[in-house]
Amino acid sequence: MKSKTALITGVSRPLGLGLAVARQLAQQGHHVILTARDASQAERFAAELRDAGLSASAMRLDLTDHSSIDQLADHLSDTIEHLDVLVNNASAMPDFQTRSALEVDLDALETMFAVSVFGCWGLIQALLPLLRRAPAARIVNITSAAAQQIGKRDQGSLFSPAYSLAKHTLNALTATLATALADTPILINAVDPGSVATHPERGDDEDDRSPAEAAKDVVQAATLGPDGPTGCIFADGKSVSLLSP
Repeated sequence: MKSKTALITGVSRPLGLGLAVARQLAQQGHHVILTARDASQAERFAAELRDAGLSASAMRLDLTDHSSIDQLADHLSDTIEHLDVLVNNASAMPDFQTRSALEVDLDALETMFAVSVFGCWGLIQALLPLLRRAPAARIVNITSAAAQQIGKRDQGSLFSPAYSLAKHTLNALTATLATALADTPILINAVDPGSVATHPERGDDEDDRSPAEAAKDVVQAATLGPDGPTGCIFADGKSVSLLSP
């Protein structure tokens, strides 16, 4: 493997943000490890990158299964010296049809939190030894503007109570871990990529960003220099701190 290694979760769609991020990091010299619940799916995308002359591999990862997280961490501990970048891109599909928090399917809410919060948190904990061994590791959590819609009277087109609450909690987790990692060179931030055109079969809006364009923001946060911020949300080319003054 190359000297820098990046792991990206939720690489499950040919036009997805995860694959676009993996491609751009690989183009910058990282060996990229693509993960998905379906290992054959992740391997197909990794093969595409290798065919393009890039360094890539694939592993199975189910963030709702603690044993899957442990198996991945154990395997990586035996195969790589350190992990430079972790991009927590995986997310359960939002239910945009349910607009009222009084009608949320609690099973759907549990799944959303299992992936976006508990799975993300568990993966960071499991990979922390490898992240600490890197000269200056970067963790990027993919969030959404939907997190800002909690408590607003006009909750907008992005509002899904379960999805919004999960992403809101992910932002809080990002701030919490930034504080916990303050005495290390590890930087952890959240990135809101905006509305991304990843579902042509569902009908994307003409104003949606392409995956390649949205991936640039994620890659920027994943390759911050030593003086870069931590505990922030990156969106629209700007960063806002999640930390209390």
